[in-house]
Amino acid sequence: MQVEIIIAVYFVFILAIGVYSAFKIKTPSDYYVAGKKAGFIPVSGSLLATILGGSAILGTIELSQKIGWAALWFLFCAALGLFVLIPLSKYVKRFGNYTLPELLGTFYGKKAEIISSIIIPIAWLGIVAAQIIAAAKILSGLGFIDYANAALVAGAIFIVYTLLGGQLSILKTDALQAVLIVAGLIALLFFSIQNSVVVKIESLRVDSLFNSSFSAIDLLILILTYSVTFVVGPDIYSRVFCAKDEKTASRSILLVALILIPISFALTWLGIYSQQFQNEGIVSFAQNLLPGWAYGLFIAALLSAVMSSADTTLLTSSMILNELLTGNLNNKKSLATTRVLVVFMGIISIIISLYVTSIIQALLFALTFFSGAFVIPVLAGLLKIKVINNRVVYAILIGGIVALFGKITYTFYNDILGNLIIVFSYIINISILFIPKRSHKLLTS
Repeated sequence: MQVEIIIAVYFVFILAIGVYSAFKIKTPSDYYVAGKKAGFIPVSGSLLATILGGSAILGTIELSQKIGWAALWFLFCAALGLFVLIPLSKYVKRFGNYTLPELLGTFYGKKAEIISSIIIPIAWLGIVAAQIIAAAKILSGLGFIDYANAALVAGAIFIVYTLLGGQLSILKTDALQAVLIVAGLIALLFFSIQNSVVVKIESLRVDSLFNSSFSAIDLLILILTYSVTFVVGPDIYSRVFCAKDEKTASRSILLVALILIPISFALTWLGIYSQQFQNEGIVSFAQNLLPGWAYGLFIAALLSAVMSSADTTLLTSSMILNELLTGNLNNKKSLATTRVLVVFMGIISIIISLYVTSIIQALLFALTFFSGAFVIPVLAGLLKIKVINNRVVYAILIGGIVALFGKITYTFYNDILGNLIIVFSYIINISILFIPKRSHKLLTS
C-alpha cells in the first residue's frame, strides 16, 4: 500500500505541475520550446531524464540479463552520440527553430521537410510505445494491475500531462525527475552490492565486452542505428532548441554524456545481478531487495524516467505532424491542432504497446528506420556538405526502408544478413546523395 500511495502522489504532483504550466503558456513558443529561455540546469536535467527513459533503463537491464557485461555498449553508444553532437549543437541551435523537419526544409527545401514530417512521427510511435510498455511493466510488476490495464492507465496519464503544459511543464519536472532517477538507481545499486557477497556475479573483464551474443559487428550496428540518433534525434534537438544560447546547449550535452557512462555500469550490474532471480522482473526483485522507503523511491524513479521520455517524444512527434498540416507552428490556432494530435499519437502508441511487449524490440525497430533515413542527410546539412539536392527525398525513403527491412531480417530470419542489409542502407543513402549520374558522353566513350 505504501508504494501505491507514493505512485498516486507522484502522478498527482506531476499533473498539478502540468495544470500550473498550462496557465503560463502565452505563446506557441512557450508550449513548443519553453520560450527558448531554458538555462543549464533545466536543459541538462531534461536531456538526462529524456534519455534515461524506461526504454533505456529497463531496456539496458533486459539486455544485460541476456548478454551480460556487453550490455554496457548500449548507453556507451548513447554517450558517444552525444559527444559527437557537442560541436554540431551550435549549428542545430543556429539553423533550427522548433523541429528537425523544419531544419531539413532549411537545408533541402519543402519536399524534404514534408517527407520527413510524415516519416518521423511514424517512426517515433515506436519510441512512445516503448515508454508505455516500460510503464506498464513497472505498474503490472507491483501486482495490483495487469499489463493491458497498466498500459491504458500509463498512456492516458502521458497524454493528459503532455496536453497541459507542453515544454514548459516538461522542463519544470524533468530536472526533478533526473534527480529521482539517479537517486533510485543509487539506492538499488547500493543494496544489490551489499547482497552480492552471497550471489555469484560475473566479473567484468575486457573480453566480457564481446561474447557469442554480442559481436563487434553488433556493436557497429548499434552505433549505426542507436548512437547516431543522439546526433540527429528530434527529441535531442528539442532540448537544444529550448536552450537560451549555444553555450548552454553544448555544456548540457557534455554533462549528460559524462553522466551516462557510470549509469551504464550501474544498470548493467543490476541486470546481471537480477539474473539470479530467474522468475522475477526487475520490479519484483527490487521489492525483495530494498526496504519500503527505498523501494518506493526506486518505483518513482522508474516512472519518472518513463514519463520524461514519453512526454518529450509524444510532443515532438505531434509538433512535427502539426507543422505538416498547418505549415505554421507560430499560429496560436496551431496549439489546438497539436493537442488533438497528442491525443491521436498517444492512442496509437497505446495500441502498439498492447501487441508489442519487448522494450528493446519496439525501440530499435523505430530507431533503425529513422537512422537509415535521416543520419546522412542531416549531418550533410549541418556540416554544409554539398549533396545532389533533388535526390534527398529518395535518399530518405530508400535508406529508411532498406534499414527497416534489415532489422526485420535480423529479428525474424538471419542476424548476419540483417546486419549487412542495415550497413547497406547507409551505402545506398550515401550513393544517392553524393554520386552523380555519368553523362551520356562518359557512358559511350
